[in-house]
Amino acid sequence: MHRATIVVPAFNVSATLADTLMSLKNQTYQDFEVVIVDDGSTDATKQVAEPFLDDRRFWYVHQANRGLSGARNRGITEASGEFIGFCDADDMWHPDKLRRHVKHFDNKPNVGVSYAGSQMIDSHGRKLTIRQSPRLRNVTAAHILKRNPIGNGSSAVIRRAVFDDIAYVHHDAYNAFSYFDETFRQSEDIECWMRIALLTDWAFEGIRGALTYYRVAAEGLSSATERQLDSWENVIAKHRPLHPAFFARHEAAARAYQLRYLARRAISNGDGVAARAYLKRAWASSREPIWAEPIKSSITAAAAQAARFLKIEPPAQKALVKAPVPRLRHRSQPHIHSIIKGDSYE
Repeated sequence: MHRATIVVPAFNVSATLADTLMSLKNQTYQDFEVVIVDDGSTDATKQVAEPFLDDRRFWYVHQANRGLSGARNRGITEASGEFIGFCDADDMWHPDKLRRHVKHFDNKPNVGVSYAGSQMIDSHGRKLTIRQSPRLRNVTAAHILKRNPIGNGSSAVIRRAVFDDIAYVHHDAYNAFSYFDETFRQSEDIECWMRIALLTDWAFEGIRGALTYYRVAAEGLSSATERQLDSWENVIAKHRPLHPAFFARHEAAARAYQLRYLARRAISNGDGVAARAYLKRAWASSREPIWAEPIKSSITAAAAQAARFLKIEPPAQKALVKAPVPRLRHRSQPHIHSIIKGDSYE
């Protein structure tokens, strides 16, 4: 029995899995187990994992492919820890990450979801100039809906009690209980975070530092933005009946933030036409991102226009979108959206 469990969903990740597992093995806090969930891999994922199984804290389970949510659900089911963290098999953790989250939980018994910022890395594990710097305190359901301060699925460490509170039986579930909704192949994180925020009293709170190394693969940038938008809209449709007044107040602004994020992705992909279309739809939904985050919104609009009139090539467009935004605030600094990896864990 270990105090913490780290779940590693793994699908055809033989190229990066060893780095991921080594980063977990090297945690300064050692009272943990690692559950490697092989989600139907057809490459050498199992062979890469095998050397780590000599450490009795590491163990490996295999299942038919169920997607990221299904792999996480299996890991939660197998977990014995009081705290459960997730690290996708192409990401890595800072050596002190787990210790700091456990300390955070011990000091704050009302906190159910602990998270931190992330350092972006490239496909070779080299640090990029981009970081996620999320809002850390006084996080409400509206903040989660609009900006998702947790940022990515490898950032969160969650009390087991939180999952007990949101467990449900789904007619399509593979297990007796579901925690992440397996009908979602995208937006599964925000769906789960919203369920926690709307249905429980557990607090979301972050700790300082970039404690997750989040891999941004070039091929991961080109996934279909419309499919992602459809998935996000499905999250809204699922949760709107839970709290109609909440969504009546915040849905339009949340949609504008989501569309602006997709515009930035379109610019990164070299598609200025799509970027301008997303921005038009965003401002039609709500002008909140313009006055709440004027610098970020202005940079996005300028990059979209530059793509049209100056015919800037995709790499330069990407640089414009990812240009550093001056810090006007400190703890209330708005979250910068992450790049969604999609259903193949990229």
